Amino acid sequence: MADQSTPGTSSAHETPSPEASPDVTSSNAPKGVMSRRRLLGTAGATGLALGAAGAAVGYTAAPSAEKATPLASVGTDAVMFHGKHQPGITTALQARGHLVAFDLAAGSGRREAAALLRRWSETARRLMTGEAAAHEDTDVARDAGPSSLTVTFGFGHSFFARTGLEKRRPVALDPLPDFSSDHLDKARSNGDLWVQIGANDALVAFHALRAIQKDAGSAARVRWQMNGFNRSPGATAEPMTARNLMGQIDGTRNPKPSEPDFDGRVFVPASGDPEWMANGSYAVVRRIRMLLDDWEKLSGKAQEDVIGRRKSTGAPLSGGTETTAMDLDRTDADGNLVVPINAHARITRPDQNGGAAMLRRPFSFHDGIDSDGVPDAGLLFVCWQADPVRGFVPVQRKLDRGDALSTFIRHESSGLFAVPGGAAEGEYVGQRLLEG
Repeated sequence: MADQSTPGTSSAHETPSPEASPDVTSSNAPKGVMSRRRLLGTAGATGLALGAAGAAVGYTAAPSAEKATPLASVGTDAVMFHGKHQPGITTALQARGHLVAFDLAAGSGRREAAALLRRWSETARRLMTGEAAAHEDTDVARDAGPSSLTVTFGFGHSFFARTGLEKRRPVALDPLPDFSSDHLDKARSNGDLWVQIGANDALVAFHALRAIQKDAGSAARVRWQMNGFNRSPGATAEPMTARNLMGQIDGTRNPKPSEPDFDGRVFVPASGDPEWMANGSYAVVRRIRMLLDDWEKLSGKAQEDVIGRRKSTGAPLSGGTETTAMDLDRTDADGNLVVPINAHARITRPDQNGGAAMLRRPFSFHDGIDSDGVPDAGLLFVCWQADPVRGFVPVQRKLDRGDALSTFIRHESSGLFAVPGGAAEGEYVGQRLLEG
């Protein structure tokens, strides 16, 4: 969990900081359109008024002689929709997230899929700037700003047969192998299309989820949907690596955009194959149940031995601070390895896996308490890599062979999705595939 390559509950979980995420800005809505951010300032003094065409024409506010009151910074942060890469990959971890997969409806093919991605892209662009949805906006997020909303789109293995594009399906999208820790629910795995939604406000995130679902219309139906969360921005005295539901600092070794090999690990090169995946990435999505009752029976020392790091600081058991390199050879006075041979952080280190690395960007989840009192909680694991065969797969195979953490987790669903590069101005996501 705590280290760089963890497909288990692992790691990921510190994403690049906002300073390292160039797609986060405090942008204004386009001219002529009243954003939710501007709306808040005028609404407080004068109330709201919708144009005759309702929300479909955007938000309108009555004039005010008073100076508008800006939203708090958490609301004003906006992420660019158009760009080299899709948003939601290098964007800093958000407080709320939704993952949803769709299957194309019977009779829907390439033409219907193209129309759907065109609608979805326009909706994502509007909502990410703080505008209303173009049609039948629900007003759920009326009083909020963009709140770092991101919407990310991907294609599953089955999408290509459904649209007659099998010859353009990437080899990297071949199904993942079976793992011994898998207890997968097929109904909550895979899918033709995948959408990741993240925001720092729960209503903004739900608003986007509802808009995406409505836009699907008769072209696609929801296959599965999952809800997640992270620590809210500003909840700690200073920026720090996130914690997961086991209480562990998680994501210490996540690759960072400032590292020279970051793009090569995470993104398909501009000259990549197939060409429509240039600047894209592959997302592995796993719902990992944490067996918290069993985990919490362990002493603090035993938990640290399972992970290989101090629970309080994230420092390796071999000494130092959170970012100190782990000394895998250090022994105690009795000659025992200080970092146990099966410790999760030892097994997942890139230098122990041929350099295999991925950018993990998860959400925690809690879906209630079972009838026997056991929490249905854990990690919505999302990791990004240029090629899952060189990223996720070798690390997960090694975890299968003896990770101490495997006793306390269960992989319950899985998906692999090709996430194309970002859409340029005037384009929609996936256009180079669907119209190429």
